[in-house]
Amino acid sequence: MTQAHHRKRLIAGNWKMFKTPSETEAFIRALSEKLHGMAQPLSTWPEILVCPPFISLKLAWDTVDDTGKPILIGAQTMDSHEDGAFTGEISPKMLRSVCIRNVLVGHSERRQYFNETDETVSAKTRAALANDIRPIVCVGETLAEREAGQTDTVLTRQVNTALNGVSAEEMAFLVVAYEPVWAIGTGKVCDAAEANRVCHLIRTLIAGLTNSPTADQVRILYGGSVKPENFPELLTQSDIDGGLVGGASLDVDSFYQLISQAAYFSEGAIHGCRI
Repeated sequence: MTQAHHRKRLIAGNWKMFKTPSETEAFIRALSEKLHGMAQPLSTWPEILVCPPFISLKLAWDTVDDTGKPILIGAQTMDSHEDGAFTGEISPKMLRSVCIRNVLVGHSERRQYFNETDETVSAKTRAALANDIRPIVCVGETLAEREAGQTDTVLTRQVNTALNGVSAEEMAFLVVAYEPVWAIGTGKVCDAAEANRVCHLIRTLIAGLTNSPTADQVRILYGGSVKPENFPELLTQSDIDGGLVGGASLDVDSFYQLISQAAYFSEGAIHGCRI
């Protein structure tokens, strides 16, 4: 049975280093066609976010604008500086210039391969908020940390560092994604009850940084081998508000299934149904 879920769900697709501009346009048009025939009422739809590579951001936004469908476009990362001698980086100002208002911050692959730290995640979060860009702040433990019983300690450090000093108004605007590193791209998914426990811990930490009413507004996503086969169980959890999706977001059919599942569970919650 679902609990009444007052936070609007969010399904975010992180394409990583996949899809050319032409493939991006084809995907968005195909997804728009599927959304046109969606059975659930628009009021139950989750927010839909697609994060393609930098070179496709403008084309993706233009394609969405052309189709008229409620698909948001986001970036996979950004620099915390407004401008400067930072070869290869993209600034918040540049993202805004192509109508991008969402950005992933601190994804585990950025931490692992590009030396991002809790402190740089904090700087990027603040820069995004200062530029009216919604950050999706990613946190999560490695397999070694989980096996050592350090999950809660690691999450507490990551959340408190990334979000320290963020106002209650800003906190309600941003999104947090719990992505256990050991589940990303491995086919493993965290047990739904355990994922919910960790998401509730994150919400409790946010309450400590601001207040309980604000924490209750913050959307917390689960990320880590999310696919149509395991997503419904995650959607029944009280503190999981959607998914940060990797591989399953690259296929239009599977991504649409996730969107449809989120709408189905939201429809049941709105009408007080047992699902």
